[in-house]
Order: sequence, then structure tokens, then C-alpha cells
Amino acid sequence: MRMSIARWFDGFAVGASALCLVHCLVLPLLIAGLPALAGRLDLGEGFHLGVLAFAVPTSAFALMEGWRRHRAVAPLFAGISGLLLLAAGLAFEDWAAVETGVTVAGSLLLAGAHVANWRGRRPLQSFPQ
Repeated sequence: MRMSIARWFDGFAVGASALCLVHCLVLPLLIAGLPALAGRLDLGEGFHLGVLAFAVPTSAFALMEGWRRHRAVAPLFAGISGLLLLAAGLAFEDWAAVETGVTVAGSLLLAGAHVANWRGRRPLQSFPQ
């Protein structure tokens, strides 16, 4: 039961990382292309803090459960690094280009860690002899 919840968290985290990428890459282009929306649609830094507050516990749970099952440390360290980069992005709120670069790198690293974690949890399949 606990492993199925952890698998769900990994899948959910990959989806959340994809949404983060859409937010970081597509939304600024949309806002830049539609100046009428730029003044009305400002999610602010509170949005980033809220996403990070959601990402840390869900990712930590999923990555730790994966590590308990497959004992591969690479997904765990990649996930921790991704979360640290996401948190570091908050420090660069005055420099939009740096903030975007750091948070996109962290999001990609975290998504990759969850995919590796997800793949490591799958039961080994027997190959035909």
C-alpha cells in the first residue's frame, strides 16, 4: 500500500514539474506577447514559495520511498539538488533571467530524479532465455 502511494507521488511530482516548466517558460512568453495581460496577471513570488512548500514534502516522501525500495542514491541526490536549486531561485527574484534559469534547471533535475526513481521501483522483468 505504501509503495503504491509513493508511486503515485512520483507520477504526481513529474506532472507538477511539467507544470512548473510550462509556468517558467511558456507563461512569460505569453505575457510578453500579450501586454494587456501583463498588468493583470502577476502571480508574484508567493506563488513560487507555495509551489516550493508543496514540492519539498511530496518529493521528499516519494524519493525516500524509492530509495528504500531500490537503494539507488542517484535519484535521491538529484532530487535534493533539484529542490535546492528551486529554493535558490527564490533568492534571485530581482534578476528574472537568473531566477528562471535556476528554477528551470532545478525543475528538470527534480523531474529527472522522479523519473529515475519511478523506473527504479518497477519490478524486474524476466527476459526470455
